[in-house]
Formats: sequence, structure tokens, C-alpha cells
Amino acid sequence: MSAAEAGGIFRRARGRTLDAFPSEKEREWKGPFYFIQGADPQFGLMKAWSTGDSDSGGDEWGQEIRLTEQAVEAINKLKPKPRFFVLCGDLIHAMPGVTAVFSGHYHRNAGGIYQNLDMVVSSAIGCQLGEDTHGLRVVVVTAEKIVHRYYSLDELSEKGIDDDLMGLMEEK
Repeated sequence: MSAAEAGGIFRRARGRTLDAFPSEKEREWKGPFYFIQGADPQFGLMKAWSTGDSDSGGDEWGQEIRLTEQAVEAINKLKPKPRFFVLCGDLIHAMPGVTAVFSGHYHRNAGGIYQNLDMVVSSAIGCQLGEDTHGLRVVVVTAEKIVHRYYSLDELSEKGIDDDLMGLMEEK
């Protein structure tokens, strides 16, 4: 798409509203904005590539964690702030100590367990392809376990997070 074509799209968008934003302030076009897209932090890949063992050599994430922290720090310093940040691509390459992987894109809730790895697929905020409602997954991580629950958007905004999940976060 050329710059002229993109400019035409933005001009046609002026004056239109978008119901996807919950805030009244965000509903109307206010002019140009920017967002940040990051891709492929792929924790574990740098060691795997350096050792030549891409099947099992990615048991260290130190370099990728430092780079990801550097990216977040750089984004946080930007003025004006981006409207949002989206992270795409491969999030992990190897899983030292990982017991659960969370993903989306299937537009319905799904998942399973393989070799003690819990694969959790959360349904969409937007278009549903199954019977699930528009929603979000709340994930509580403690030293002992990971507990997660999917909430419809209405349920989450009306009653919040269940007491049993909140109780898991209390310091003992």
C-alpha cells in the first residue's frame, strides 16, 4: 500500500466511530496515532543457536530477558506514549521450568496437557467461532502452581475476579 493509499484510508475514517473501545474518549477518530509492534522474543533461541542444538539447547533465557526488558524500557521512555503495544510471533523456543503455555488465535477456549506441559488456548475478545463468550483469561501464578479461569467480559466487569483466585495472591 502506498502512502497516498494509506492517507486515503485515514481520511475516510474521520468522523466514524468504533464500538470496540470501552472508553467514550476512545470512540471517535482524533487524528493520527502510533502503536508499537514487537516480534519473536523467542526465549531460549539465542543459546540454542549459539550451541547449534536447536532441539534442546534453549534452556537459558538470560539474553532474551535482558533484550525484552530493554525493549519495554525504551517503549516506556517514548513521548508521546504509543496507543498500545502488540507482541507477535514466537514467544518461546525452549521451556526451562515452564509448566503452562498460554495462547489465543483459535477464537474459542481449548487446550490440553502433554508431558506435564499445560497448553491453554483462550477464546477471543472479538469474533467468537465457538460457543464461548467474548472474554479474557485471568492467570494467577504462585510459587506452587498456576491457576487460570476464563471470564466473559460482562462477568468480569460486573463481579470481578473470583474470591478463590484473589485468595491465592495473599501473602502467607
